[in-house]
Amino acid sequence: MPFVTQAANIESLLPINGTLAIVKRDCPTCELVAPVIVRLQQQGFLDLVASQDDPLFPQGADVLDDRTLERSWHVRTDTVPTIVRFVDGEEVARLEGWNMAQWDEFFPAASIASTHNNLPHWRPGCGSMTEDFGMPEKLAARYGGESLHSRRVVLAAADDEWEQMFQRGWSDGLPVVPPTPERVMRMLAGTTRYPQDVVAIVPPDLIDCTVEKVAINAVMAGCLPEYLPVVIAALEGACTPEFNAHGLLATTYFAGPVLIVNGPIATNIGMNSGVNVLGQGNRANS
Repeated sequence: MPFVTQAANIESLLPINGTLAIVKRDCPTCELVAPVIVRLQQQGFLDLVASQDDPLFPQGADVLDDRTLERSWHVRTDTVPTIVRFVDGEEVARLEGWNMAQWDEFFPAASIASTHNNLPHWRPGCGSMTEDFGMPEKLAARYGGESLHSRRVVLAAADDEWEQMFQRGWSDGLPVVPPTPERVMRMLAGTTRYPQDVVAIVPPDLIDCTVEKVAINAVMAGCLPEYLPVVIAALEGACTPEFNAHGLLATTYFAGPVLIVNGPIATNIGMNSGVNVLGQGNRANS
């Protein structure tokens, strides 16, 4: 299932050679170190300051508006404040939170400890807005979706997504979950494999099935991301010559394949086993 992505011009967002600070007003630690950031920029030690929630913060600095979180996402910001140094477009050093000794070492010529000796020596940072609930997959779909190659199917605003999937033959008769870009990106977080890796040649059409395609189908089936490694392993096993999936899928005789999941992952994802192994209501088993 398909979607379009916005390719970002990274060079326009991040310094090629220089230092970038990511902050947000709704963070006590960022408020605490705001005077330090303003002074560092005024002295030429800090090239860019980007604010996630208020383009007027810190007051007195030349601030970039990052309320779209595009810069923050490309820098892989987990915590604010974050300061990143780039050389030839590559990250070479990073600070997270506030540690006076580390900041002093990061900016040796700025004499932070002597200039701001009224500040505490350490404060933990706050969570980046890129980590708010639902945001990682939303931002990944918006800014990192170039790794996804499936075509996009656009439905009219008045269409019912679930009914459209039934009408288009995407269901075997059971309810399916619409594989939106956000849901697919969330599913792909369940594996370290690259989305375009080919998992298997799938019969009866004998076409390449990539990790991305597996993730899309896993979303439609109602899987959680932690189930994805099992789904990938099951597909690899089912597409071996010994299993003969072509014969199973093309036969006019009835057949009921059985998948046995063994090892720690069965416990980790909460599969039923032993008593009530085929019992109702278990999402991983289903």
